Formats: sequence, C-alpha cells, structure tokens
Amino acid sequence: MDPDHLSDALHERFDAKTAAREKALPAARRSIRASANAIRAVHRGEFGTARALIEDSRAALDEGTDGVTSHPDVRFAGYLLDAEKEFAEANLTYALVSGEELPAPDALGVGDAPYLNGMAETIGEGRRHILDLLRIGDVEKAEGVLGTLEDMYGLLVTMDYPDAITLNLRRSTDVARSLIEKTRGDLSIAFVQRDLHDALERHARLLGGDAS
Repeated sequence: MDPDHLSDALHERFDAKTAAREKALPAARRSIRASANAIRAVHRGEFGTARALIEDSRAALDEGTDGVTSHPDVRFAGYLLDAEKEFAEANLTYALVSGEELPAPDALGVGDAPYLNGMAETIGEGRRHILDLLRIGDVEKAEGVLGTLEDMYGLLVTMDYPDAITLNLRRSTDVARSLIEKTRGDLSIAFVQRDLHDALERHARLLGGDAS
C-alpha cells in the first residue's frame, strides 16, 4: 500500500461526496420551503400559486437528488427524505382540498416511506381544511373530506413494518389517529348544532304562522 496514493484517492472521494452534499442540502431546503408555502396557498384557495410553488419544489428536489446519485449515503440522508416527504404532503394537500384524486408515490417520484409520512401529515392539513369548512357551515363537504382522511388513515395503519424502513411512520400514524378522532368529534357537534338551528327555525316559522 502506497500511503500517499491512498491518501490522494480518499481525499478525492471525500471531496466529491462533500461537494455533492453542499449542493444537495440548500436544494433540499428550497424544496421544503416551497412545499410549505404551497400548502399555505392551498388553504387560502390560491391554487394557481400553489401549483407554481409545487413545481418550484419539484425542481429544487430534482436538483438536490440529481447530484448525489453516485453517493447513496448522501442521497438517502435525512434532509433529502424530508424534502420528499414535504413535497408529497404539498401534493396530497392540494389534491385533498381541490377535490382531485390523491396522487400515488410513483406519480410524484418520491419514495414510499417519505410518501406515507407525507400522507400522515396531510391528515393534519385535512383537519385544518375541515375546520375552515365548518366555520362557513359546509358540514356535508366537511364530512366528505373526513371520509377521505379516514381512508388515508386506513392505509397508514396497515403499514406494520420496522421504523427503520418506514422512517418512524408508526408515530406519525398515531398522531393522525388522534387528529381524526378530534375532527370526528368536531363534525358531530357541527351536525347537532345545525339540526338544532334548523329545528329552531322551523319552530319560529310555526309560531309566526299561528300569530297570523
């Protein structure tokens, strides 16, 4: 073994790996930021803006992953997987709120584990959307969204695999279950309040008819 030759080879490989990481890390951050802003735009009903931000997130994610294909330890580092998760969440939230079909991981170009974790977090965004609908009295639409969230949870709860494979999906699924239970309670209260309001209105109309 020639120590000088080995040293040069190791430095060359580590330099290449470091350069790939330094390119991927800011790209992942840009992707995460664009995805978060897209979700905010969705909740404001600004779907054109949200779609443009999702495209920005995709471009940044591609930039981050393209440069690390020959460095799998960098490619599957936490920050790129987080970017995939946030990208999946942005797309799923967009579809959920806009009434489109939920995209599959292959369609989004993300890994299965980041996709499922993004789906788990989408349930929180779905709860926010339902509360917005309840505030404007659209109970039926809120009920439909809750049904979709329950379908998503039904998928998540079947993924009984080690945390190392699913990226701690079990914890995210537990949080999702709690959110769905709270949302189901909120929706039940909204139905009771609506029925009571309708009954009072009918009673008021009857009283008005008797008075005439």
